[in-house]
Amino acid sequence: QKQFQLEARILAAPEARHAMVPPATLQAALQEIRGRYENEDDFADDLANNGLSEAEFADALERELKVEAILEKVGTQAEQVTDTDVELYYQYHPDQFRRQETRLARHILVTINEAIPENTREAAFKRISEIAKRLQREPGRFEEQALKHSECPTALEGGKLGDLPRGKLFPELEQALFALNAGEVSGVIESELGFHVLRCDTITAASVLGYAQAKPSIRKVLEQKRKRTVQQAWLRQLREK
Repeated sequence: QKQFQLEARILAAPEARHAMVPPATLQAALQEIRGRYENEDDFADDLANNGLSEAEFADALERELKVEAILEKVGTQAEQVTDTDVELYYQYHPDQFRRQETRLARHILVTINEAIPENTREAAFKRISEIAKRLQREPGRFEEQALKHSECPTALEGGKLGDLPRGKLFPELEQALFALNAGEVSGVIESELGFHVLRCDTITAASVLGYAQAKPSIRKVLEQKRKRTVQQAWLRQLREK
């Protein structure tokens, strides 16, 4: 109820004069929402469950889009972001522009389960050791071996764990991964999940994002922040009326 009252005040404000939602914009929004459902019947059922006809839903959506358009218009009153503002932000927030070293990693996992003969500790270690020896000779077969032998869901992607900075893996796996050169395969490593073999595909060195590269994103962040500040102040005034 409070939200509806606030929307009514927004729509009645002087800033709402001439605000409109082009038919194409409304249709695109309707289609986007329809696309979230598997079929038209699911969409119709959801409308019915909420006590809405399609026309009523379209009216409510148009109202919502109009409110958004008015808030965007109010946001244009925000003070412009200058190059000096951007440069000061860059200078006072250096940690935001440092990139840690990352490593594109893959692994093969064999779990330990004493209730399963082929996964007893002894059997699992024997299996993973044979895989590790094979890959030391032929590291290029890692993805194939992961798909064939790994007991982790990542097997479907050749054991791919992703491009990882420090702090994302179990300590024993991290230590092994960051000791490898690009293209190298580790020996057998044990974690609480079981036995692993790792490969480091590539290494991306730590770096600092230069001012010229960071400038567009900083400007966007500052513009959005100032716009929100103006919008929130305007909404407070509406609530107090």
